Amino acid sequence: MHERRADEAIDGVLSGVRVADFSRVLAGPYATMMLADFGADVVKIESPAGDDTRHWRPPVDASGQATYFGSVNRNKRSVALDLTDAAGLAEARRLAASADVVIENFRPGVMDRFGLSYDAVRASNPGVVYCSITGFGTGEGAALAGYDLLVQAVGGLMSITGAADGEPAKAGVALVDVLTGQNAVAGILLALRERDRSGLGQRVEVNLMQGLLSALTNQAASTLATGTPPRRLGNAHPSIAPYAVFHAADRELVIAVGNDKQFRALAAVLGVPALAGDPRFAGNVDRVAHRAELTAAIEERLAAASAAHWVDALSAAGVPAGPVNDVAEAIAFGEALGLDPVAEIDAGPTPNGTATSRTVANPIGLSASPAVYRTPPPALDEHAGADWHQTPAKGPHR
Repeated sequence: MHERRADEAIDGVLSGVRVADFSRVLAGPYATMMLADFGADVVKIESPAGDDTRHWRPPVDASGQATYFGSVNRNKRSVALDLTDAAGLAEARRLAASADVVIENFRPGVMDRFGLSYDAVRASNPGVVYCSITGFGTGEGAALAGYDLLVQAVGGLMSITGAADGEPAKAGVALVDVLTGQNAVAGILLALRERDRSGLGQRVEVNLMQGLLSALTNQAASTLATGTPPRRLGNAHPSIAPYAVFHAADRELVIAVGNDKQFRALAAVLGVPALAGDPRFAGNVDRVAHRAELTAAIEERLAAASAAHWVDALSAAGVPAGPVNDVAEAIAFGEALGLDPVAEIDAGPTPNGTATSRTVANPIGLSASPAVYRTPPPALDEHAGADWHQTPAKGPHR
């Protein structure tokens, strides 16, 4: 488990990079938290009412803060600015002028109205990397609201998610927002790398719709190649079998067979080696064509013992298998594997004692300059009056 030490160095690979973060909710804040974990100085500019996710409660953490907000806002400073007020807008413009990176996820045109567009910021800050996150781009889709659920629907993900005979289903988390946040991080780092060479910034544009279409990978490729869109298969795979959720005596487990050798091992563990010699199941193409019969044969054997029994036996035989964990079990499994999935930060005193902020650790491991967890998610306007606009950032163009 990651814990902040009092003597721990807080400089990271992005130390000296200042980020003016005008984003809110999920995609943008996720991106800026990733940057902050590696040392970037992220100043979160919020409206006087605060990021919407501050109010998305319950649940709350030990300090009483909404866990949704806390999940993507550690290692940042918060300044509340009213952009409709002259003084607040002036502060925002000064911050943008001193930043290495500006990131925003307003609807197209909103930042322009405040004199905070890319062109306006670049005029006084030519080295700025300016990242805009939208739902559907800045063209014909500019007026469409970029909500994750909507994008999962119109972007095709829901059409391939859910039971074959059921209704379309969304992913259990705002997956498109997270993917788009990761794309924003990649774009920002690419632009900073280019600035190292040229001294000039540029605009980075990512949108939820394109991020999802790119993430559809094999499903999109098959559609383009055949002209036929894939259909929902529940937890089955369109091109591999057996590769799905199966029922054991007590609970569900996943078996993910990727080749004929693994299938022969599966048949042996199940006590029915003849399955591997059955012409219906001899090769992967055959198994996909006779998926229903294969599933019935496998589940008949699985019903004889617990999921834990089968997972142990299959894993020992080299067959990928595992239980369908809930989130708590998944975190515990990560800890058992030594993956260090939880970051703990001292969140300061509360009426009930010292609180600890617990969040999922950054998934990127760097051997020489790893992520550091310095501060818990900030209170609204916690850093009002800070001198961030007095001290220029340390980007190469400064």
